[in-house]
Amino acid sequence: MRAAAAAAADAAPVYTLRLQWLLGIACGLLIANVYYAQPLTGLITAALGLPRASAGLLVTLPLIGYGTGLLLVVPLADLVENRRLVLLMVGLEALCMALISITSNAALYLVVAFCVGTTAAAVQILVPYVTFLAPEAQRGQAVGRVVSGVMLGIMLARPVSSLMSDLASWRAIFGLSAALMAMLAVALRGMLPARHPAPGLTYPRLLLSLGRIFVGTPILRRRAIYHAYLFGAFSVFWTAVPLWLSGPQFGLTQRGIAWVALAGVAGAIAPPLAGRMADRGLSRRGTGLAMLAVIVAFAVTALARGASPVGLGLIVFAAILLDFAVSANLVFGQRAIYALGAEQRGRINGLFMATFFVGGAVGSALSGWCYTRYGWPGVTALGMALPVIALLYFATEQTAPRQLAASR
Repeated sequence: MRAAAAAAADAAPVYTLRLQWLLGIACGLLIANVYYAQPLTGLITAALGLPRASAGLLVTLPLIGYGTGLLLVVPLADLVENRRLVLLMVGLEALCMALISITSNAALYLVVAFCVGTTAAAVQILVPYVTFLAPEAQRGQAVGRVVSGVMLGIMLARPVSSLMSDLASWRAIFGLSAALMAMLAVALRGMLPARHPAPGLTYPRLLLSLGRIFVGTPILRRRAIYHAYLFGAFSVFWTAVPLWLSGPQFGLTQRGIAWVALAGVAGAIAPPLAGRMADRGLSRRGTGLAMLAVIVAFAVTALARGASPVGLGLIVFAAILLDFAVSANLVFGQRAIYALGAEQRGRINGLFMATFFVGGAVGSALSGWCYTRYGWPGVTALGMALPVIALLYFATEQTAPRQLAASR
């Protein structure tokens, strides 16, 4: 009786443009929390008394926490009423950001930084929400608009935190985020409809099913691997380009690098366009074009010889093209996997995100090594190699099982 009542309550959710905007803004604000510390590691390590050799922990712990949340928390969307789960995670995120903004204890900061990433995984409960609300014919466009919020959050987090630290202090961005998270929780509480998953699962069974779902779902596996390579290339670029731009060839300040990063945000227009392509059955063609665009973006950077307007213009163009391609491919992937069973959508989304998150983490680690050892030519070679490998794997899709047609 209770399950029937829950299903009836979810049967006719209200789908409005206002709610879609709220979901996009919420996703952008949450994911940005994972990236705010990246350009501030020098300031934070000095303030907390951490050795410079430990500065990488400030970046990696939120990312590890986010990956943990994808695998252990996001699947709960198939078990727990989604609105309640989201509100709990956003509330905890507000608390974490407030603690980071005031603490001077290095150990506490690092523990909370991990928790910031874990609770920020609420993003991947909110993104699939739109698939339960939007009509089937508009689902790709709706997902695209919300994913725009995610990509804007990732792209804007670094320049915004850099500029705020320049104007005030490194703590300012975390204090501001805590306030925004509190306001977001109030807005979501008032506007987000309830969504009750189908009953019958337990948490241990839910986690044990992850491996079976990944192995037994070719669409999920392929789409996750495609995007792992492209997101890896994205991480290669954005890890190394600040080092390149601040080096002797360009000599840009932190503020100058922030403006280059802001220019790259123009690539965030891609998700709605990609969503329309996906709704017209053009996802496969768009995926191939996205992979080729990433290769072209890195090739363009090889032509930037110095700190001239032309050189900087080429880097900005490459950043926009790269961000555009990666954002579009994310939408193609999500549109495909969200066409799978609604009863396991939380687990499918968590697996998809965790897989390409690994690609991003590996790309970031290899990028720093390549730049230190081989300079920008090494970064260019790595950045082009990843989408080439993706293209080779993509070329085998025509021999895959027929159910892959759903991804087209």
